[in-house]
Amino acid sequence: MSHWVMTTVLALLHPFFISVIEMNHNPKDAAVEISVRIFSNDFEKTLKQFTNGKIDIQNPSDKALMDKQINQYITEKLTLKINGQPVVMQYIGHEIQQESVWSYFEIPKVTDMKKLEVDCSILYDFEKSQSNIFHVKNKGKEKSFKMENPTRNTVFDF
Repeated sequence: MSHWVMTTVLALLHPFFISVIEMNHNPKDAAVEISVRIFSNDFEKTLKQFTNGKIDIQNPSDKALMDKQINQYITEKLTLKINGQPVVMQYIGHEIQQESVWSYFEIPKVTDMKKLEVDCSILYDFEKSQSNIFHVKNKGKEKSFKMENPTRNTVFDF
């Protein structure tokens, strides 16, 4: 068996658990725009545990309830401070793209972002090998950080 085939088999036996969080400071609108991408099947299993209810992300029977559950989970598992002050993420909505759920948030009234402090445990309650990858854009620079369970905190300075 070739090395490539063996690697593929191992990857299938040990799937990757990764979410991607993108944050962009938009000085024109004085807001931080946030998107959170989570694999649908992992998110669905996690939300079932989180809500103790029946969850169907792809075809929810009640879209407003699904939005509420997504918002509640992510805002509990992802908290932010900008320039030392706690901020509240406002939920915009979500969409399904292929095998992923994209959730969108905004933090209004942010004219300048010198420091972003992150506390994140998205899907840590579901998967011990979960990683969350952050891409933060601010002042023409992009910084990235890979956070692996159980690490919850990181800081971006600009």
